[in-house]
Amino acid sequence: MAFFWVRFMIQHYVTDEGSNKRLTEQAPLPIDGSTPDSMATLWVEPCCRFQAIAGFGGAFTEASASVWQGLPSAQQTQVLRDYFSPTEGHGYTFCRVHMNSCDFSLGNYAHVEQYDDVALASFSIARDQQALLPMIKAALIVAGQPIKLLVSPWSPPAWMKSNGQMNRGGTLLPQYANAWARCFVKFIQAYAAEGVPVWGVSVQNEPAATQSWDSCIYSAEEERDFVRDHLGPALHKAGLGHIAIVIWDHNRDLMVQRAGTVYADAEAAKYVWGTGFHWYGENHFDHVQLVHDAWPDKHLLFTEGCQEGGPHHGSWALGERYARSIISDLNRWTVGWIDWNLLLDHSGGPNHVGNLCSAPMLATEDGTAVTLQSSYFYLGHFARFAKPGARRVLCAASREDLECTAFVNLDGSVVAVALNRTDAEIEFHLRLAEGVSAPAKLPAHSIATFVTQLA
Repeated sequence: MAFFWVRFMIQHYVTDEGSNKRLTEQAPLPIDGSTPDSMATLWVEPCCRFQAIAGFGGAFTEASASVWQGLPSAQQTQVLRDYFSPTEGHGYTFCRVHMNSCDFSLGNYAHVEQYDDVALASFSIARDQQALLPMIKAALIVAGQPIKLLVSPWSPPAWMKSNGQMNRGGTLLPQYANAWARCFVKFIQAYAAEGVPVWGVSVQNEPAATQSWDSCIYSAEEERDFVRDHLGPALHKAGLGHIAIVIWDHNRDLMVQRAGTVYADAEAAKYVWGTGFHWYGENHFDHVQLVHDAWPDKHLLFTEGCQEGGPHHGSWALGERYARSIISDLNRWTVGWIDWNLLLDHSGGPNHVGNLCSAPMLATEDGTAVTLQSSYFYLGHFARFAKPGARRVLCAASREDLECTAFVNLDGSVVAVALNRTDAEIEFHLRLAEGVSAPAKLPAHSIATFVTQLA
């Protein structure tokens, strides 16, 4: 009997708005093996398995990197440890970086600035070498394990576009499609030469949005044709056929239609790893499931989300928005979840058009320290416990407001995450496996991660 208790101990970690608990380990739950009929239940079946988890992470942007460089050395180290250390932090393994500038850059720039340079003789990543690459390289050292890096362009160089500028939409001019595809190749090769391998690329960040910042419009047919006729062949010709291509990279609202157009073309579809999506606008979690159901051989990846409209210092709703999205997306076959900026300044920038947003880490007003927002802790309840290669498993709760998801790691540990966004405590009975159950409770506006080792 003593062996049973030692082996099947349920550890749990809590983040709670009403206390100072932040990813705080609690006393192990007492296993009782029963399931009272009168209590809500959270039920996990570890033998019923779904997609493998590729990882969690955030985005390296010029804004994040410049704020990071401005911190004292000890704070720089702490930021990277809190995000990337697999033993002392979140253990991030899936991140994003922009090719050419984005709104969270210090200004517009392109890697090929010379007009009509279709030979790409002037291609340079000198701008990235100032801040972005030093931060990425430092993160790789702290991580001590591979980081999948997704590269996303916000705009081609201005001279390749119909409107002659990187901002305010416009389209890629057909005569430059081949040169633009080769820019992807050049970027991947240049990063590899810096010791920073690229895992994949998306065709275009938010291809249906004309923004005041760096943006470019692709119809579904234009994206399909660019992948089929230019990007896919260019990568393969350069010996980069292993680089994943992600389509859409925009909100959930139109992801079904976009995937449908691209995947209906077998020549385009053969190059595509999967569909990326963001969370801005309506939630449309059902669309994530629809894309999986229609094309189960293709993958799903959450590629960007943040709280818009400023830094939102101290907001608890911020963390709850993250957790609800992560649970809902993972339960619908999403394999990875990438936050937006890793770090911003006190105002939610810098952003070269004033599109200020929140981030899980915000520098103090004097730029000498960092404050952790609720989103940082909520992200940690997933990233720290569901390791790369973990399989999502069957998980259900008898109450709708007890939101949950669960995983089995490669080491046999079972992980369940439970979220309570209500104003009242929820008592429930947790069942992680046959014979491994215990009474549990979630305070109002809290999240908990439960872990037990079965093998």
